[in-house]
Amino acid sequence: MFTGIIEHLGTIEALDLKPDGGRVSIHAPSVAPSLVVSNSIAVNGCCLTIVDLHHSRFSADLSGETIRKTSFGADSASLKHGARVNLEQPLTAGKEFGGHFVLGHVDTIGRVAHLTPEGENWWFGVQVPEEFARYVVAKGSITIDGISLTVARWQNNIAEVAVIPYTYEHTNIRDRKPGDAVNLEGDVLGKYAERYLETRRSTSLSNLTVGDLIEQGF
Repeated sequence: MFTGIIEHLGTIEALDLKPDGGRVSIHAPSVAPSLVVSNSIAVNGCCLTIVDLHHSRFSADLSGETIRKTSFGADSASLKHGARVNLEQPLTAGKEFGGHFVLGHVDTIGRVAHLTPEGENWWFGVQVPEEFARYVVAKGSITIDGISLTVARWQNNIAEVAVIPYTYEHTNIRDRKPGDAVNLEGDVLGKYAERYLETRRSTSLSNLTVGDLIEQGF
């Protein structure tokens, strides 16, 4: 589990993709010394398992599902050598919980609509796929490339978040351009609420009898 508070930036050293899987290698001198093979790390919001460590570089394998669901496959051209990626280690006991519950399980990709300066801050707009739109709530939480952000504006399937200078400087938002793919994860609390309501609705309907319908005037 993660919080969406980006602690480190790394850069892509290599991205090798095949239809059924691949591997990414990332240069991350600020965090590599504290990593361990078999541990997890979130890369642009995607929870990966570290399979190799060498000096200031770590590598992680990518499943076919990961490639299909994330920007690793959807926008591999922009993840070329030297591209910045957001990194976060898993939440540990006693660690400050500064963002929101982030699992690192990417739901889908969105596309950058704009990155517009406003004074010292920026408006960051992301076009959200229709099937993901139900998880977007104005003033609610959303994870974009692993960053815990608050939806400030929501219209026409574009989620806009206000980006402060610190976030701009310490994440890869500063590199984003219109059309770029970004990883999206909805608030897991909303997903559980949705699933609960679906199950309850399904159970209620399955218990109905013809007699119940007649009694209620159908």
